[in-house]
Amino acid sequence: MAALIRKNNGELRMTEGPIGRKIISFAIPLFLGNLFQQLYNTADTLIVGRLLGDSALAAVASSGSLLFLIVGFFGGIAMGAGVVMAQYFGAGDDDNLSCAAHTTLTTALLAGLFLSVFGTLLAPQILIWMDTPPEVLVQSTAYVRVYFMGVLGMVLYNACMGIMQAVGDAKHPLYYLIFSSCLNVVLDIVFIAVFDLGVGSAAAATVIAQFASVCLCLYRLMRIDAPYRVCLKKLGIRWNMLVRIVRYGLPSGFANSVIALANVVVQSNINAFGEMAMAGCGAYAKIEGFAFLPITCFTSAITTFVGQNLGACEYDRTRAGARFGVLTAMGIAQCIGIVIFVLAPLFIGAFATGEEAIAFGVEKARTCALFYFLLAASHCLAAVMRGAGRAAVPMTVMLVCWCIIRVAILSVVTPLVNDIWIVNWVYPMTWTLSTAALGVYYFRVDWMKTVEKQRKPE
Repeated sequence: MAALIRKNNGELRMTEGPIGRKIISFAIPLFLGNLFQQLYNTADTLIVGRLLGDSALAAVASSGSLLFLIVGFFGGIAMGAGVVMAQYFGAGDDDNLSCAAHTTLTTALLAGLFLSVFGTLLAPQILIWMDTPPEVLVQSTAYVRVYFMGVLGMVLYNACMGIMQAVGDAKHPLYYLIFSSCLNVVLDIVFIAVFDLGVGSAAAATVIAQFASVCLCLYRLMRIDAPYRVCLKKLGIRWNMLVRIVRYGLPSGFANSVIALANVVVQSNINAFGEMAMAGCGAYAKIEGFAFLPITCFTSAITTFVGQNLGACEYDRTRAGARFGVLTAMGIAQCIGIVIFVLAPLFIGAFATGEEAIAFGVEKARTCALFYFLLAASHCLAAVMRGAGRAAVPMTVMLVCWCIIRVAILSVVTPLVNDIWIVNWVYPMTWTLSTAALGVYYFRVDWMKTVEKQRKPE
């Protein structure tokens, strides 16, 4: 009967059965879901670039690092909550699983409201600090402000998705993303092509679509017959549970924000080369977003797999699953990198229209694409550590390699060599360093030390 309930609920217990099949069966819906989620931003960029021109495209592209800087922090907290819930699910601890789910949702609600006010008020000043060119500042401000007005939807969706993924349910988030992505594209076309509402309406379309997906997620979580069913009366913050979630999630959230802060510095360097460099590199960022999808889906699958199996004290199975996930993601990422290297002009030309903008995008693509296997290795090894409750390790490595060293290189070399190839090459160089550091930790340290004594909140 229990197996039937798990099947109907969409759960996937990763503590039993063939390892490769379990990870892939969880990763495929995640991949499709991430693909449709990427369409959120891609639809904005493609429609804005084609219908409103390269100046509007530059406005949208220049705001990407800022948005991830803020939202990435809360996404990291949600990631920590997912690890906690995955361990409770693997251990069969229903009471603490329910407590963690309700604490996570309540925290996300409060954080989303705070973030909406903070981002809406401070967006113009932050964009000025990023050296956003005056010719795109007005459009960038409009886009960012509308986006932040509805950022509550993104924060709540990440929390809901964290609950579902912790128990191995990757299919229902996929269904909801398909619907909301299609809605986003339709609204983009209607707002921009039909009513000519400008670049801010692209953000409005994304916000509406995000809230639609949140409503679908909450509807399911409030009706499901499972220990993690959401009940409005149970919403609240249990502080000892929040402490554990924050302990797991704060390093990831901090790492996301600091990495994004470093990317803001990188974006400022790109901005210094003018509007066409911004448009071309922004177009490449969308292409890289698609290339990153297999890495993202395997990192989520690995984190859930490691969390559930360590919760069940299945140590040999944990190591075997981690190895499979890392190697598979590296192989897929490199194959995609080769395709992007060869077809870069075609891909960049789908977003940017000017020859100069396309040239900037192609140069960056052909600098980074052949090193995607290193990016995959870094993220997947970090996912293993997070699933084991050791999120401070990837936080430290990425803080040093992707932030301090990356910014230091740009600060020292860029004033001496005024060429954008410095900005492009800083990524492969720091990917190499982070992969080496995480690899040493993975093979040299007993990262699978039991988490059993940590399961009960203090």
